Amino acid sequence: MGGEILHRENGARGRRFEIVRGDLLTEPVDAIVNAANGRLAHGGGVAGILSRAAGPALQEESDRLVRARGTLPTGSAVVTGAGRLAFKGIVHAIGPRQGEGDEEACLARALNAAFEHADSAGWRSLSFPAVSSGLFAVPLEVCARAYLRAARGWLAGTPASSLKTLRLCLRDQPVIDVVLAEAKRT
Repeated sequence: MGGEILHRENGARGRRFEIVRGDLLTEPVDAIVNAANGRLAHGGGVAGILSRAAGPALQEESDRLVRARGTLPTGSAVVTGAGRLAFKGIVHAIGPRQGEGDEEACLARALNAAFEHADSAGWRSLSFPAVSSGLFAVPLEVCARAYLRAARGWLAGTPASSLKTLRLCLRDQPVIDVVLAEAKRT
């Protein structure tokens, strides 16, 4: 299965970045990114949906990680198992909240950290949602620039990476419209 491809950019060595309209839980990828908070408390938004689908093992593992490491800083990422989901893992990207300052750079940093974790795990494909655009209220234009900057930069700047396919999986039309407009502009 997989979402409807709205935009595709092909890179060297068969690498690609796709913007899709779909359901993150049905993405045809090795792993997915969760839009997480630093406490890995998966209660609402994308995190809540993933947690309910993955089952209690996801929150239990997340709680153990936070007890061991403390609250994760904005701009970082961490990997957990996927619980009942059919993925090899979930990468939790700690995106910024509106008002923290330098949200665009911080969001790009969180996504790059997620991509690095996926590469370290040897995964070939990764799908990520609209991190920070919902509950964290970062303006859509800022998010769109960060998503494109991170994905394009990763694919262009890491030619030896195992990670060959990045998919930005979106579901809400306002986000889709802004991301596609930014993709065409840049």
